[in-house]
Amino acid sequence: MHDFLFYLKLGWEHIISLDALDHQLFVLALIAVYTFKEWKKILILVTAFTIGHSVTLALSILDVIRLPSDWVEFLIPLTIVLTAAGNILMKNKKQSQDKTNYYLALFFGLIHGLGFANTARVMIAKSQSIAVPLLGFNIGLEAGQIVIVFAILVLLFILLNLFKVNKKDWILFVSSGVFALALKMTLERIPF
Repeated sequence: MHDFLFYLKLGWEHIISLDALDHQLFVLALIAVYTFKEWKKILILVTAFTIGHSVTLALSILDVIRLPSDWVEFLIPLTIVLTAAGNILMKNKKQSQDKTNYYLALFFGLIHGLGFANTARVMIAKSQSIAVPLLGFNIGLEAGQIVIVFAILVLLFILLNLFKVNKKDWILFVSSGVFALALKMTLERIPF
């Protein structure tokens, strides 16, 4: 139980900490087009991301897949740039964007999972089963994402209902801001 709680806390901190800006920006870009009424879609999105994240993490821990860390650090903000750009470019195509977002969340989760892979590989001993650490880590990650999503949705609810902000303006503002920050991160991390 101690191992499970350790990895649960690690997963929580992986998404909640101040060092997790890339993950937080990704979640923000991913859900920027949704509202409280669409909570089921949002839950599917963040779960798809967690599934992708955990698959790559498991494959990496088992040493099935490895990617140089400089490429991973470049690809992570690039996924954020692409997600934010998708929000801006597809702002009038909500139906097709929903389906695309599920696949992107899963695929981009695979890339984000590589970001923690080197640390996880060192932490989980070869003789240790990866089931408990992965389960704990992913439950912590998912719980942290849900807290972030809830905070964003509360803010959006306040902006839309109390301050009468236009939803399209919200999407454009948030996505443009996330795009700019992630583009800066991407350009700073070009591995070649």
